Amino acid sequence: MHRSDVRKAVIPAAGLGTRFLPATKASPKEMLPLVDKPLIQYAVEEAVASGIEDIIVITGRGKRAIEDHFDRSVELEENLKGNGKGQLLSQIRHISSLANFCYIRQSEALGLGHAVLCAQRLIGDEPFAVILGDEIIDADVPGLAQLIHTYKKRNGAVLGVQTVPHQEVNRYGIVSPRPIMERLHEVADLVEKPSPSDAPSNLAVIGRYVLPPEIFPILRKTRPGKNGEIQLTDALKELSKASPMYALEVQGQRYDAGDKLGFLIATVEFALKNPSLGSEFGEYLRERMVPAKGARRTRTGKA
Repeated sequence: MHRSDVRKAVIPAAGLGTRFLPATKASPKEMLPLVDKPLIQYAVEEAVASGIEDIIVITGRGKRAIEDHFDRSVELEENLKGNGKGQLLSQIRHISSLANFCYIRQSEALGLGHAVLCAQRLIGDEPFAVILGDEIIDADVPGLAQLIHTYKKRNGAVLGVQTVPHQEVNRYGIVSPRPIMERLHEVADLVEKPSPSDAPSNLAVIGRYVLPPEIFPILRKTRPGKNGEIQLTDALKELSKASPMYALEVQGQRYDAGDKLGFLIATVEFALKNPSLGSEFGEYLRERMVPAKGARRTRTGKA
């Protein structure tokens, strides 16, 4: 396989989902529904639409629901078939045929760098993508496809970035950029969660990466940092010293569904775009925002 072909993607999904407790006490955060699909399915569909064929999900204890979701459910299919629900049946069958799935258990949540390292044996000597499933990108051209296009042209690691408000840089990995052309920069340095006064820019890494296999030996040598975790950012900084690394400003609307407010915002926006829900939901929101004349009525017509 030619080294510029990106056919494998890693989706880390071993985190504990503490920001969504108690909802995630017994259910994976990745299976939280964004309107009518779990978060992780949006990541898988973006990967497949970008040309990815093999998806490696890094899981942990209590994540079995992810495997079940992308597996066939013969009983459910027979039930839908028997009840004449053909459209639902085709949707359910489509989920299990999206890609080739492999699952690797991360015994401890030791950081994003460790999660990526867990996939080394399945990646081999090929470039690969990393997608963080709680970053949802709504774009005409899939966010990951934009990165893969750049990787094929530049043959160096590509990080997806977007501008964030200056006061929010301490929530992200921030790129120190050397502009090359519109939307594309060479990475001079990476700073993890800097204070606004120390940030080299407001270009934040947004959970989309295309990486060469050379990242693996660097990850193996990377020492644990904060909270005893192996940080992908530390390994990327080392990689950038050895070979060119690029930051691409991804075109599209990004939603940080990794916290409650971002998840709610994404839910509203995707519900409004939903063909079967959007019109009625939009009408409800308009009514909800207009100051009520008397008691506000519920959708059942009762005050």
